[in-house]
Amino acid sequence: MIPVNELRHFAVDQNPRLRVLKPWWDVFAEYLCVAMLMIGVFGCTLQLTQDKIACLPTHLSAPSPEDINCDHITGNHVNRSHLGLPTDPNPSPHSSMVREFFGLKNNLDLHQYVFVNHICYEMALHWYAKYFPYLVVIHTLVFMICSSFWFKFPGTSSKIELFVSILGQCFDSPWTTRALSEVSEERREEKLVILRENAFLKSSSSSADYAAREEEVAGLLPSASVKSNPEKKLAEQQADASTLDKKEGEQAKALFEKVKKFRHHVEEADLLYLMYVLQTVLKVLNVALIIIYTAALVPNIQIVVRCSVPEDLTGYEIFCCSHTKAHLFSKLAYCYICFVGIYGLLCIYTLYWLFHRPLKEYSFDVMRLETGINDIPDVKNDFAFLLHLSDQYDALYAKRFAVFLSEVSESRLRQMNLNHEWGAEKLRQRLAKNAQNRLELHLFMLPGLPDTVFEVTEVESLKLELLSDVTIPATISQLAALQELSLIHCPTKLQLAALNHLRENLRVLRLTFDGPEQVPGWIYSLQGLEELHLTGSLTHELSRSASLDTLKELKSLKVLTLRNHLPKIPQSVADIGGRLQKLCIYNEGTKLQAFSSLKKLSNLISLELVGCELERIPHAVFSLSNLQELDLKDNRLTSVEEILSLQHCRRLVSLKLWHNSIVYIPDHIRKLRALECLYLRCNKIHSLPPGLFYCTKLRHLDLSQNLLTSIPLDVGILQGLQYLSVDSNSVDSLPDELFFLKRLKTLVLSNNQIASLSPKVSSLTQLVRLELKGNNLEALPPEIGDCPLLRRSGLVVEDAIFDLLPPDIRDRIKDG
Repeated sequence: MIPVNELRHFAVDQNPRLRVLKPWWDVFAEYLCVAMLMIGVFGCTLQLTQDKIACLPTHLSAPSPEDINCDHITGNHVNRSHLGLPTDPNPSPHSSMVREFFGLKNNLDLHQYVFVNHICYEMALHWYAKYFPYLVVIHTLVFMICSSFWFKFPGTSSKIELFVSILGQCFDSPWTTRALSEVSEERREEKLVILRENAFLKSSSSSADYAAREEEVAGLLPSASVKSNPEKKLAEQQADASTLDKKEGEQAKALFEKVKKFRHHVEEADLLYLMYVLQTVLKVLNVALIIIYTAALVPNIQIVVRCSVPEDLTGYEIFCCSHTKAHLFSKLAYCYICFVGIYGLLCIYTLYWLFHRPLKEYSFDVMRLETGINDIPDVKNDFAFLLHLSDQYDALYAKRFAVFLSEVSESRLRQMNLNHEWGAEKLRQRLAKNAQNRLELHLFMLPGLPDTVFEVTEVESLKLELLSDVTIPATISQLAALQELSLIHCPTKLQLAALNHLRENLRVLRLTFDGPEQVPGWIYSLQGLEELHLTGSLTHELSRSASLDTLKELKSLKVLTLRNHLPKIPQSVADIGGRLQKLCIYNEGTKLQAFSSLKKLSNLISLELVGCELERIPHAVFSLSNLQELDLKDNRLTSVEEILSLQHCRRLVSLKLWHNSIVYIPDHIRKLRALECLYLRCNKIHSLPPGLFYCTKLRHLDLSQNLLTSIPLDVGILQGLQYLSVDSNSVDSLPDELFFLKRLKTLVLSNNQIASLSPKVSSLTQLVRLELKGNNLEALPPEIGDCPLLRRSGLVVEDAIFDLLPPDIRDRIKDG
């Protein structure tokens, strides 16, 4: 039998905080479980501490053993023949008294009675009569386990513990009381204004009503001492706010974050609700099973039972046994059935509550009306279910919890905490050099912009990402070194003095947004701006036209980057055509069709049209006589026959046609005499035209990830080549002319089918990096050690192949 003190492991009350999730029916069910457990424990105690059964033999002179039973013992008349007594047709009072006094002798000793009692208890007594108390204990434990199933299930226990912990912290937090009192004070002031108007403006009202209203107003008015010294009251309020800010602000802020994370995590599923439904269904099934079989087996708890024992043991074959606790057990069984029935009704009511209540959403409408906090969001799914349960315990929990769902309340706390949380020294620790080699301060997901930012005067780049409610004050003028500002999904307002400062000093602005309506209007007045990088949608979904206000005021703008989904180049780009030097459009797979605005960009030096779904090089590009760099990455180019027209761009030195579907390069690419860098990576080129190698100024040639099977002999013409990549092709051999490129510094030949490397590799005296991994090489030529600038870190090859080199060559490459 399980000790009573061990049953605490099955009880939810070992964690009193979980009581907030136990409605009245669960509490009542717990009391019923305790009562049922007491029935079982009481029955088990009786079983262990008292005699279980007492047996007496039936006389052998009776009829055949099959005809003997013990039913006559419970009747009103005793069958004398069954007891082996002589029958008397005319009984007299004296004979009756003699029988009662002397009884029936059977000559059995105590040990024989004990033995018969034990064997008859095991053989003759019905199993339900023997094990009824233990069954009660077992079923009650099952009920207890089912009741705490969703508290202990691994998928729900952590959520429940976290919710109860957060709920308790929200209930006890001083910030909750402060926020509610502030709202109450505001509503009190509103009511004061209304009462004043009603009391003093309606002079036609009766004097009694007027006096009553005047008293009501007087009750809401501040005391005379406070009225006489309002500055003192303000100072006290500020002192209280500061005290709360230092002692409780950090804890309340962390609590806000906990609530947000918990809400995001719990509102995604209905696991808690399903577990609660499942445990209730299990209890209903258990109740039905218990009632059915208990009601059917209770009649088997009999006071007198018949027991058959081998005659050679005692001289008697039939014994009539009295189950000493049968009467009590029978009453306990019927009482137990009643308790189980009540428990089942509670379970049925629970299922009714679960399926006929809107438990998938919890609304704070009443809370909004009572407090005036209108931004408390309704919650859904498991979060709503938990709040519905806590409402059954105490509705005040949900009301105080609502404070931490309100953005208004959070913003008030943020204003109190932000400045002292992010001190100037802490911000200085976050300074780091960015890609442009500027000293950058990156603030990510803060509830606002700390004023202490403007004390870090050495900041050159300020990056604000996912900040809310940002207003840049006039104190930004203290950041004299600030040149770059990045706003990533960070709607920002400027005070007038701040705008004047940025207009004269800001050089680079990076803006990331969701729609054109989020582009702040003040960016168009930044006269000193040199670089503008816009990432986001500039297209109205209805008109499907590019939307960007005039850029005429940006008189110093030289670089413009548009990373969005444009159907055409915005007309406003033409407004700065004479000044713009670099235009980058990253269209992310949206087809760019109209290029007329490009013709006005006469001074454009660099043009990037990436992900614009171009099928050919736009003709407007050919009119850009000052163009030096053209990047057409990630488009749909299959042929570039119009590359001949690029000869009009006489200053073009870099052409990037990578990540397209180009099948071949036309031979007239030789016309691009000034070309220095050519990127053909990730195309479908099978062979290279001879004209390519007459672009004698080429320094950088990238042919990686194509379908090349060989490198033409003409490659030796490119004497100025410093970088050559043929990575991930099908090249099986290298021409000797390749090793005539004396200025070659990087040679990438990985992932091909090259079987051997020529000893002439030693001619590449400027070689710094050589990649050979992923080929069919069996060994490296020892002459590779004669490349004076090649080191082991620059030689990318399998370790097994490198280890085949002579030791002195390996040491020379390793140590230089």
